[in-house]
Amino acid sequence: QVHLVESGGGLVQPGGSLGLSCAASGSIFSINDMGWYRQAPGKQRELVALITRSDVTNYADSVKGRFTISRDNAKNTVYLQMLSLKPEDTAVYYCNAAIRSSRFSGYVGYWGQGTQVTVSS
Repeated sequence: QVHLVESGGGLVQPGGSLGLSCAASGSIFSINDMGWYRQAPGKQRELVALITRSDVTNYADSVKGRFTISRDNAKNTVYLQMLSLKPEDTAVYYCNAAIRSSRFSGYVGYWGQGTQVTVSS
């Protein structure tokens, strides 16, 4: 069993900042790509940021220059630092990770339970 647990969501004013973290636990042999996605009401889930095991990053155009993704491989944790938040950043944020449970298995994508981020005055 593998679990991803997110933390750090909440309510913040426009222009404010917030940090999210997501820790993977359980039967983990290795983790490949890790990422953050978000889903606003009435919209499809979209990629926010992605980071490879070798720290190559990719961002949605809407968050470039404002969000930073990072990871700590020793802690099996991915982070998302969000600056200059806008009301349109309001969504449920989900972490995702491609995880191998053993040397004999392939990578499987796992999702966290989601954490609400609300940007409002």
